[in-house]
Amino acid sequence: MTITAAPDVTSTHTGTMVKAEQVDKHYGPLHVLKGIDLEINAGEVVCLIGPSGSGKSTLLRCINHLERIDGGRMWVDGKVVGYNIKGSKLHEQKDAEIRRSRADIGMVFQHFNLFPHMTVLENLTEAPLQVLKQKKADVTPRALELLERVGLASKAGAYPRQLSGGQQQRVAIARALCMEPKLMLFDEPTSALDPELVGEVLKVMKDLAQSGMTMVVVTHEMNFARDVADRVVFMADGTIIEQGPAQQIIGNPQNERTKSFINSVL
Repeated sequence: MTITAAPDVTSTHTGTMVKAEQVDKHYGPLHVLKGIDLEINAGEVVCLIGPSGSGKSTLLRCINHLERIDGGRMWVDGKVVGYNIKGSKLHEQKDAEIRRSRADIGMVFQHFNLFPHMTVLENLTEAPLQVLKQKKADVTPRALELLERVGLASKAGAYPRQLSGGQQQRVAIARALCMEPKLMLFDEPTSALDPELVGEVLKVMKDLAQSGMTMVVVTHEMNFARDVADRVVFMADGTIIEQGPAQQIIGNPQNERTKSFINSVL
């Protein structure tokens, strides 16, 4: 697949981890993302909020090329995502190249997507061993340390079916971190959890944010966004309507659509 690049095809933004420039995405006749411009700095925590169907999850999936963009450009850490540049054209990379690039980007989904036939420890070590070709002697201690970090050191030998939803999501976060990513993406990570399990996952995410990890989080948890995010981006109808510091967007939004949304979810 080849798409036309914008005139300037070199990203020179020092300290920018994610940069979207005029990103468009279509599903057939449905125009899901409409010229999205967004920059996220290294170490920044950004929460994407907005009504269902606004394009939040699609934007997140475009960042790591799980969805292919139809126009514009997307960079992660200064590199165009999913494409090689030749002249004024972007040529899609081969699957092996995309997988290598995607290894630097951790993603946690609504549903945990753990391998049911593998233990917790095996779930964590599988990708570093198979994708990064790291040694088991190096990967296993890191995996055990991450399980301790998310409060699940005693569950290394358990299988996903033996864990609660909150525990499974914490394993999913640890699994993503085991790849030592430079960026973490979260797509409504608590939406499939029972209310009493949400807090344990949000705590792990708060601790991760405080460690300096760059995070982009699609969420309906307004308290989490207000307390943890450096910036909140409100999306609707495939566009960014308003963005700014978390306290401002949630506590004193300026756009009427943002106000209506915030009032409906708080």
